[in-house]
Amino acid sequence: MLILQIRDIKKSFGDRLLFDIKNLKIDSEEKIGIVGLNGTGKTTLMDILSKTLVPDEGYVDIYGSYSYITQLDYSFNEKPFAQVARLFKVPINHSNFMSGGEKTRLKIANSLSGKTNIIFADEPTSNLDIEGIKLLEEKLLAYKGALVLISHDRFFLDKLCNKIIELENGKIKIYNGNYSFYKKHKQLEIERQSIEYVQFIRDKRGLEESIVDRKHRKDTMRKTPKRMGNSEARLHRLGNQKAEKNVDNAAKSLKSRLDKLEIKDKPLDIYMTKVDIQKTEKLHSKILIKGSRLSKSFGSRKIFENANFQIGNGWKIALIGNNGCGKSTLIRMIMDKDSNISSSSTLKIGYFNQDLSMLDEEKSILENVIRESVYDETFVRILLARLLIRGEDIHKKINFLSGGERVKVSFAKIFTSDINMLILDEPTNYLDIYSSEAIETALKEFNGTILFVSHDRKFISEVADHLMIINNNKIEAFSGGYNEYLRKQNEESQGFNKKDRRLIIENKISEVLGKISMPSKKDNVELLDLKYKDLIKELKDIKNLD
Repeated sequence: MLILQIRDIKKSFGDRLLFDIKNLKIDSEEKIGIVGLNGTGKTTLMDILSKTLVPDEGYVDIYGSYSYITQLDYSFNEKPFAQVARLFKVPINHSNFMSGGEKTRLKIANSLSGKTNIIFADEPTSNLDIEGIKLLEEKLLAYKGALVLISHDRFFLDKLCNKIIELENGKIKIYNGNYSFYKKHKQLEIERQSIEYVQFIRDKRGLEESIVDRKHRKDTMRKTPKRMGNSEARLHRLGNQKAEKNVDNAAKSLKSRLDKLEIKDKPLDIYMTKVDIQKTEKLHSKILIKGSRLSKSFGSRKIFENANFQIGNGWKIALIGNNGCGKSTLIRMIMDKDSNISSSSTLKIGYFNQDLSMLDEEKSILENVIRESVYDETFVRILLARLLIRGEDIHKKINFLSGGERVKVSFAKIFTSDINMLILDEPTNYLDIYSSEAIETALKEFNGTILFVSHDRKFISEVADHLMIINNNKIEAFSGGYNEYLRKQNEESQGFNKKDRRLIIENKISEVLGKISMPSKKDNVELLDLKYKDLIKELKDIKNLD
């Protein structure tokens, strides 16, 4: 059943046409994800679809009731049902002292309380912890109406959406599947477009060279020799005229073919963005940072109590836990060199903070990045270009940049500094999906150590090979990636047989020992040794449960 329709929608900001959409229909129970680069107009389109914003031209028709989970607006007109509020762990009444996560949960509870035909949601997972995201996923999957969603969470888009709308160059394109389906088909389109563009350039150059060749041939045709008699000269001129006419005709034919040649645009390179982090100074310590018997409270609220942790050389660690458990607090304690935290003397940390305070508002992008760079300006410009900051844009002052642009500049500043470890607090906030994936790839290839906080499950699963979980004022360690951690949780929740778990760990120990005894060029013996010790500890814990 048709629930929403737009016709001939146009929206501009100043002289810039943001988008021009001829027609779009949304049926009931469709779950649609809107994707596109930062600045393409995703939120503006959502505002128009929800009738929050009036387009310059065109019509929007909604057939039924709707609600809107906005990204920035925290005004609430109605109270959520008590049952829904309890489920999302928020008070029924709005308070100015609520955290960002609580405000987001309250907006979600509000939207799910009423019987609506369509929900619009702009980055609804912002400020939610992983458990909150899972709960929202569950409720939106059970929701019977239509859903229009903007999100940079790829797992979220994959789980919920059966259609993706891409907004690019002011137009929309529809893909009938989830985000993974969209990404696969988008990549195929780019590859095909690249082949067509290369062929177009080859054909165009060939025709242009042939036209130049014909003109040159006409210009170099021999004139009538002076020694020739009149009759011979006349015949020579007639022959030349005929030849020139043939050359002219050939040139005109080539020009006609050139004019009719279908122009193929060069594919945008945003989908192939690659960000390099240069090689860092090698560290020799096995353990880079160690915390012992950490205790931390804010008033009566206890964060840590005799908590311990360690960060191994080369580990890529995701720090996870519920909102308010102390993730950012722990990072601040590390950066402030808390008395109970020790670190290697040769450690050089590049720190990405959510408040982006490392940037000088009054200086340009280039000035900010190059000020502490250990690389030359050429490398800095290349890195900024790969983050889609190009040309004259590098001279923009920071105070004129969007949140996403500031994040990219912060990354550029960190990546060009003299560092051998990264600490990142919510690094993908404000980034579009394509930029997140570029940063994700760079971090996977980084040969240093990383500690990061993120609620982006795809990002965690792609980057992390270790986890630190803050739970009940303690810090638990897990040697393995996020998917492995989820499998273990699932096994434990289903009463997984202890004997089977023990057998799996013993097999892993045998595998690691084999690599230690005969390491390949790719194997890091020190990391394998640390993993072996973690597995031995895990095996010992299982035996103690018997």
